[in-house]
Amino acid sequence: MLLSLAIRDLVLIEALDLEFRPGLGVLTGETGAGKSILLDALGLAMGARADSGLVRQGAERALVIAGFDTGDHAGVAALLQDNDIAQEPGEPLLIRRQVRADGGSRAFVNDQPVSAALLRDLGAMLVEIHGQHDDRGLINPKGHRDLLDSFGRCDVARVAAAWREWQAAERAFTTASEAIESAMRDRELLEHNLEELAAFGPQPGEEEELAGERAAMQKGERLSGDLAELFETFEGSKGALAQLRGAARKLGRIAEEHPLLDEAMEALDRAMIEADDAEAKLRAASEALTYDAVRLDELERRLFDLRALARKHNVAGDLLPDLLKRMQADWAALESGGANVAELDRARHKAREAYVAAADALSAARAKAGVALDAAVMAELKPLKLDAARFRTLVEPLDEARWGASGKDHVEFLISTNPGSDFAPLMKIASGGELSRFILALKVALAEQGGAATMIFDEIDRGVGGAVASAIGERLARLARGTQLLVVTHSPQVAARGSQHLLIAKTSDGTVARTGVRTLDDAGRKEEIARMLSGAEITPEARAQADRLLEGV
Repeated sequence: MLLSLAIRDLVLIEALDLEFRPGLGVLTGETGAGKSILLDALGLAMGARADSGLVRQGAERALVIAGFDTGDHAGVAALLQDNDIAQEPGEPLLIRRQVRADGGSRAFVNDQPVSAALLRDLGAMLVEIHGQHDDRGLINPKGHRDLLDSFGRCDVARVAAAWREWQAAERAFTTASEAIESAMRDRELLEHNLEELAAFGPQPGEEEELAGERAAMQKGERLSGDLAELFETFEGSKGALAQLRGAARKLGRIAEEHPLLDEAMEALDRAMIEADDAEAKLRAASEALTYDAVRLDELERRLFDLRALARKHNVAGDLLPDLLKRMQADWAALESGGANVAELDRARHKAREAYVAAADALSAARAKAGVALDAAVMAELKPLKLDAARFRTLVEPLDEARWGASGKDHVEFLISTNPGSDFAPLMKIASGGELSRFILALKVALAEQGGAATMIFDEIDRGVGGAVASAIGERLARLARGTQLLVVTHSPQVAARGSQHLLIAKTSDGTVARTGVRTLDDAGRKEEIARMLSGAEITPEARAQADRLLEGV
């Protein structure tokens, strides 16, 4: 709901602060007083195009601040959250728009800079403005289907669920079919690669094991000659150990002859122990570095073949076992793929049938709701002096390419303003006054379906008076129950229905003209309605008639 509107330096308005209440608010004033300026101001806050001509002469910029109570509006909350705009619970939403004299503009929501596009999205949720130049809301056929569904309480959710299931089934079938087609094109290559890999039989971690064993054997090959020479040095009749042992035997026979010879014998024993230990370690190293030319050849062949296969398939050698498993799975899928695709084909056709059945039921419900809506709107037309007009809800099938989660129908509201004339869209054949009254009739018929919390009708009573104006006022008051509706009016019958009355007046000091707005009390309302009845000179008869109008509501 619109709570407040602050305007600074906009056209003829120097400074204006207005507060609004729920229910029906009426805006009146003499022709040329500037009633449209208020709508221009609100339009700016709702993201309308900024024009430097809106800035009051001599001012640097114009400013409009609109305050809204958004309540628990889920759409507004989601839009604010998506754009990281903070909104404290219970606090008004403040929309601020500045327009500079050079034509530039800036927009803010809760003091956060935003785009005019975001203002338009936000404004569409907060305010509906209906007038002869309106091309949104009820005039736009894009929203007619949703309005009819809401009016008839049509089960669109069931159709949406069936649509999602059908589309999922179509995607599954397409994916499987494409996979099979691709596999069939590569069948021979897959078979060859699978046979080659299966015959090779790569094992997890095999590349590292082969490389390690090959490196060890290459070391053995490289050191084998040196080890053989060392063994010759240690072993044999003339080897180091044999000579040490011979020297030990000779020394043993004479060691007792002198203490130094005994010490020499002990040192020689230690040398033989160390030499034995060295020989044992050499033998162990020789065994660990065993070189086998046949085995080395086998290792290198296997390792080179493994790496060649890895390069061929553009994978690491350790991933060849996984590649083999995938190829085996692809082959199994290829073997059984035909049956799987056939099952998915049956599933998608079944899902399509379910969607069509649900959509057909929705179409029938829409047709029934359209008849009821036509009757409800037609009942409102005669009191609004549109008794020659006819209203029709068009429900027609769409091409299958345009089916969707909302069904397979195009819905549009059509009118015929004269007997015998063809039906056509509202905007194409209705005049400004007729259009506003058609919108009012539709709004009354669709009253339970809601919409934006604030509705504005611009001169809906243009060109009518008497009983028709009274009927318009009665319907506006009925439509305003539980919401907020503002109407710019020249009709005293409509003005008398208002729960809040704003008088717009223009004053001039001879050089500068200014527009002002004030909220009228009961006495002020009576005087303004009397003026609307009689013109410039307010007569006692006009005041008496104003009393009757106010007492009759």
